[in-house]
Order: sequence, then structure tokens, then C-alpha cells
Amino acid sequence: MPDKAGGNPLLNDKQNCRHFREEMPRKKLLKATRVIAVVAIIAIAIFLAWWFLIRQPPVPHNIIQLSGRIEGDDSTVAAKNSGRIREIRVREGDTVKAGDVIAILDEEQAAAREEQARSAAQGAETRVTRSQEQIAVLQEQLKQARITTEQARLDAQGRVTQAEAQVASAEANLSQAQAAHEQARYDVEKFTRLARSGDVSDRQREQAHTTAEAQAAVVESMKKQVAAARGALTAARANLENPPIRSSQAAAIQKQISQAQADVAAAQADAERARAQLKESQANRSDLTVVAPFDGTIATRVAEPGEVVSPGTAIVTMVDLSRIYLRGFVPEGDIARVKLDQPARIYLDSNPKVAIDAVVSRVDPESSFTPENTYFRDERVKQVVGVKLLIKNPTGAAKPGMPADGEILVEGNTWPKDTGRR
Repeated sequence: MPDKAGGNPLLNDKQNCRHFREEMPRKKLLKATRVIAVVAIIAIAIFLAWWFLIRQPPVPHNIIQLSGRIEGDDSTVAAKNSGRIREIRVREGDTVKAGDVIAILDEEQAAAREEQARSAAQGAETRVTRSQEQIAVLQEQLKQARITTEQARLDAQGRVTQAEAQVASAEANLSQAQAAHEQARYDVEKFTRLARSGDVSDRQREQAHTTAEAQAAVVESMKKQVAAARGALTAARANLENPPIRSSQAAAIQKQISQAQADVAAAQADAERARAQLKESQANRSDLTVVAPFDGTIATRVAEPGEVVSPGTAIVTMVDLSRIYLRGFVPEGDIARVKLDQPARIYLDSNPKVAIDAVVSRVDPESSFTPENTYFRDERVKQVVGVKLLIKNPTGAAKPGMPADGEILVEGNTWPKDTGRR
């Protein structure tokens, strides 16, 4: 019999089961609805995050974007002379200024060559000084010789004048003696006739003969004096016309002066060559200190201390920090819009919010593939052209090797407010 107080247990179980079956769909539906709502909320949140944070806005039509790395042109720093490296003062990555010491080569041989050149220059200059002093002495001797020669000429001229006067005097005396001799001969003839007629004595006739003989002797003496005077005149004239030994001495001194002047010219040429060699030796010695040719960064260190290098052998390579650029690629379909000197901007990954002003400095003349080696038709259409965006005013923030993005303003002169960057 069923329990009246508690009811029929079997009937209660059936009712409970029917109630359970009715409650279960409602709970599942509620749970599913909650899951869908959560998924929808998450999806909306993801979409909003993508829309506001991740999604890139459209790029304006007058902007071309590209990515790449910061680069700089490498320059090899080498020694001008051969030698052993004594010291290298930089390492890879060091920043240097123009004129900073990169390396120092051993200077022992260069110092010896410089000292040798200095000695040669001093010796040549000493020869120049000595030759010039010799010329001064010879010129003084020449001056004295010329004075003596002129005095000798004047003396010779005086002797000629004196000899001419003596010749004239002797000839005058000869003329007088000849006249007296003629008178004496006339007197002899006269007294001889008178003595025959008895008008004069024989003594007077003999006296006339004696006088005539004396006058004849005077004439002969005068003739000898004239001859002697004429001989002296001839000698004086010859001495005047033919310079004495002093003149030959002056000529010899002049020859010595000419030779000394030639020696001075040769010594001066030797001195000039020696000074040039000394200057070259000093320059070579200074070249043993290798310095940075410009502001830059040491890219590679090729040599090490103790190595022997020849002229032109690289010691380090440098990157010019004053000409830093972004090297990137533009699709071949857009390259026709890119021109040299177009304004550009660069954004470093380390500071993507700051735009660095740049300019298009190079457009490669040929396109290339990305990747460079292609073997399939669909890859061969991915051709790009390399470009360089040169930073206008480098501040040192952009360094070679940094990844960066770039923008090129291919139309107009004003940058849009939104270039599509986040």
C-alpha cells in the first residue's frame, strides 16, 4: 500500500525525471549563449585591437614606403709607406674623428733616412757658402788686378809720351848737329881756298878741319841718340799695345770666378735636391702615423701590431658617418615614380616615432630579384630596384647595420599628415 503521508515514491521519481528532462535544455542553452557572448566579446576586442593598433592605414598615393638597413660607404685606410706596425689604436666599432691616430708604424729606418738627407742638405749648403766666399775673394783680387792693369796702361802711355818727346829732342839735336857739321865743312873748304891764296894761315885751315871732324862726331852721336830714342819709343808703344802680365792675371782670376760661379750653381742644385729629399723623408716619417681621413666608424680591423705592411695595404676600413643612408628596395612597378633628390624620411626601429629627413641620392640602374637567384616563373615577377635615401643632417643616431623604414614623397612638396604609419 502506498504511503499516504509521503506519497507514492514511484510517482515522485517519474515526476522528478520529467522535471530534470525539462531543465537540462534550458541550462545548455543558457551556457551556450554565455559562451557565444564571451567569444563575440573577445572577437570584437581582437577586431578593435587590430583596427586601432595593428591595422596599417592605407598609404597615400604620393608616398612610397620601403624597408632596409642603414649603411655607409666603406673606405680603406692604408699606410703610404712600407714598415712594421708598432701600434693600432682603434678596434672595430670605434667612432673616430678626422685626424685621429689609427696606427703607428716603426720609424727607425725612416729616422735614419731623414738624418742622412739632413746631412746631405747641410753638406750641400756648406759647399754653396764656401763657393760664394771664394767668389767674393776672387772678385776682390780681380778688382785689384784691374786697378793694377789700368795703372800699368797709364804708365805705359806715359812712357810712350816720354819716349816720343825724347825722339823729338834727339831728332832736333841731330838736325842742329848736322847743320853745324855742314857749316864746318863749308868753313873747311873756305879756309882751304883762303890758305892757298895766303889770306889765312894754315893754322886757321887746320882748326876748320878739326871743327868739321868734331861736328861730324857730334852728328854720329846724335844719330845714335835718335836711334836709341826711337827704340825706346817702339818698346813703349809695344808695351802699351800688348797688356803686361797684370792683364793676364786679371783674365786668369776672371776664369777662376767663372768656375767658382759654376760650382755655386752646382752646389745650389745639390742643396735644392738635398732639401727636397729631406722634405720627402720628413713627409715619409710623418706618414708613418696613419690617421683617419674623415669622421667615421671603424668597420673592420684588417691588420695587427707586428705585421709588415706595404704601401696601400689596408689596416682598417671605415664608414663615413657624414654620408649615412638607408639602403632599400622599391618594386619595379613603382620605380618610375622615384627620382633623384626627392624628399624622404627614415624611421629607425629603435625610435620609430621620430622621422629623420633624407633625400633620394641613388637609384640603381638595373633591377634585381628577391631572392636574387630565382628558378620559378612566379618568382621572376618579383623584381625590385635598389635605392639609397641619404640622411641630410646625420646626428649619430643612425648607425650602419640598423634596420629602418623609409618613405619617399614622389608627388608634391608637402608631406601628408597621415602617411600610413602607426
